Amino acid sequence: MKAVQRGQILPYDQYERLRPLLRPLFIAEKDRRRLAVGPNLTLLFENAQTVWYQVQEMLRSERIVSEEGIAHELDTYNELLPGPNELAATMLIEFPDAAVRDENLRRLAGLENHIFLLIGERRHKARVDLRQVSPERVSSVQFLRFGVGGLDAEAFAARAAQGAISIEVTHPAMQVRATIEGALAAALAQDLS
Repeated sequence: MKAVQRGQILPYDQYERLRPLLRPLFIAEKDRRRLAVGPNLTLLFENAQTVWYQVQEMLRSERIVSEEGIAHELDTYNELLPGPNELAATMLIEFPDAAVRDENLRRLAGLENHIFLLIGERRHKARVDLRQVSPERVSSVQFLRFGVGGLDAEAFAARAAQGAISIEVTHPAMQVRATIEGALAAALAQDLS
């Protein structure tokens, strides 16, 4: 997947004018790429569109207009794009109450070792950004990568249609699983093409 380039970034004022039209489209794209793995864990599978939108929103919210600032945001968010033969996702651990969230983030330390993409009987362990790993607690936002074991887009779509692709978490404090199907499976197959 190609990285988002500087030439694709809209100037601040132009994005501000177009935002009311673009925002619903990108929210719909994110919804299509979202997987609730459990009541407190969601994966948002990233692609060039989600990264472009995130960069534009960061530039807007932080009012970044300098070339150095724009380059920094592009470098940061382009890291979220999947490489060849892999999927990439932002994992969100969500607990509404701050005290409950803090307690659970400590209980979930080591979670990065218990997240898998299952394709049939084969388990593909998530790779995490080691800059986000702490032995005391898990971060509420993690960036994950999953190898797909050589499946191309067509094979991925076929396996997903059989209900044979899922995400599984096996941490003692959180054991959940969700099947990748429908619009999400189609989007991920497209990412692999």
